[in-house]
Amino acid sequence: MRFNTIIGPAAVAVVLSIGGPVLAQPADFDRQAAALLEAAYPADGPGAAVVVTRKGKVIFTGSRGLADLDTGRPITADTPFRLGSITKQLTAAVVLQLVAEGKISLDDPLSRFFPDWPQPGAKATVRQLLNHSSGLYDYTKIPGYMLSEPTLRPNTTADLLAVIRSRPATPPGTRWEYNNGGYVVLGAIIEQVTGQPWHQAVVERIARPLGLKSIAYAAAPPADTARGYSEIDGKTQPARGVHISVAHAAGALVGSPADLARWAQALHNGKVVDPALYGEMTAPARMADGRTEPYGFGLRLRQIRGRPALVHGGAGRGLDTDAVYIPSEDLYVAVFANSDDPGADPAVLTRRLAALALGEPYPTFRPAEVAPETLAPLFGLYDAGQGPPRRFFSRDGRLFLARGDEEMEAFPAGEDRFFFGPEDLAWFRIERRPDGAHILEAHPPEDAAPVRATRTGPVPPSLVVPPEVLASYVGAYQTEGPLLTIALADGKLTITPPGQAPIPMRPVSQTEFRLEGMRLVFHPENGKVDRMTLYRGARELHGRRVNP
Repeated sequence: MRFNTIIGPAAVAVVLSIGGPVLAQPADFDRQAAALLEAAYPADGPGAAVVVTRKGKVIFTGSRGLADLDTGRPITADTPFRLGSITKQLTAAVVLQLVAEGKISLDDPLSRFFPDWPQPGAKATVRQLLNHSSGLYDYTKIPGYMLSEPTLRPNTTADLLAVIRSRPATPPGTRWEYNNGGYVVLGAIIEQVTGQPWHQAVVERIARPLGLKSIAYAAAPPADTARGYSEIDGKTQPARGVHISVAHAAGALVGSPADLARWAQALHNGKVVDPALYGEMTAPARMADGRTEPYGFGLRLRQIRGRPALVHGGAGRGLDTDAVYIPSEDLYVAVFANSDDPGADPAVLTRRLAALALGEPYPTFRPAEVAPETLAPLFGLYDAGQGPPRRFFSRDGRLFLARGDEEMEAFPAGEDRFFFGPEDLAWFRIERRPDGAHILEAHPPEDAAPVRATRTGPVPPSLVVPPEVLASYVGAYQTEGPLLTIALADGKLTITPPGQAPIPMRPVSQTEFRLEGMRLVFHPENGKVDRMTLYRGARELHGRRVNP
């Protein structure tokens, strides 16, 4: 997980055409893919490697940047990178092999392996550990833990288990929460059942039989592994901090994009786990009350251009990785970067490349000069007939599109088209009607067709939080990463990460605020506010107030 940066990097990409018929993979796919990669990362700094395969055949490989800034060693598609949380799918596959061999069951409780594990965590099943519904406390979310001295040195499996079990669990199956701790426990189960270190079991059961020579434990990586870099005090420096052993079976492997493409081809075509267990691996997590979450075992269940996709990424100090597999096309895309602040988000580039390979490229826009008064007639509520309506409005000279509590800044691209910045694939256009019932056509990146919503009226007034409530949140909060400062200025809350300017926050309730694609929730208890949580996608920062 990435804790050392709050705001994601900006990316630049070539402009692709909008509209027109759906095409097959373009004849000049190599050229367009190379242009995307070249525009995304610098040649003389940390960069990335890319691989795209269809039906197991490589249709593009590319690299940009340096694997080692000191020696000038370039990145290639065969360069091993720290995988981060992509590790989880290999851990899950070893567990499923043990299930197939009858050595464990997906329904085995944790107490089978650790009889003295405290309740209610002892009731968590192997399946719930795999799909993040175990209710165990995620050790990486303990405030201050990831900055503590013990994480700077090698940790054993027993060390990590002691930390996880020391924290209270919630009843298994009651809620879904991304949980690195659950995968540490799975690594411990692998070790108990096989008698091997979890990473050795991965190598012997998966990497070696498939000929994946780059797959290794990051504590002893291949010599040509890319060095990881961070932006520290405004300079690109080797990443430092948590010892890789702390990531354990949740994120401590290395591998090259080329080998991960071979791994994906084997996994998704029945060469790693049997079909029934693969079905379990790619099924959504189901809670005790019947609710589901689009996460399998080490795989997120998403859509790209209307097609089901299996995706996962990894992030941490000195790394940012992402991979996408589209079953209907047997299409795999991986982008691995050796920086936690890369020139472009690998998750955006994987999706751009996947859409390009599908013949349905995502458009890229550039800001256009548009007179503000020409946009005013477009502001209002837009109802699509299901879910909360969208709200298009201006505030403090900036444009926003909001739905429910989500609000995103929009930028005009001309011709009544709007986008959300180079790191977001979504966009929308508004069709003007003479009677003011304009049509907003939203283009979510996961959908094959746009969503159309009709303007039904003006935007209602914004939520107001009393000044005394805002004042109760002011203070410094220590997280497992940076110290975050909450301040009040001109009646608005701001948050300041170390070395950055204050970032305004927008209230969506009395306790929840939004900022730059993230949300921050304060947790009042007994009339006081001492805790907060900052959410960015599946990543969380948990903070505790360190001054009154």
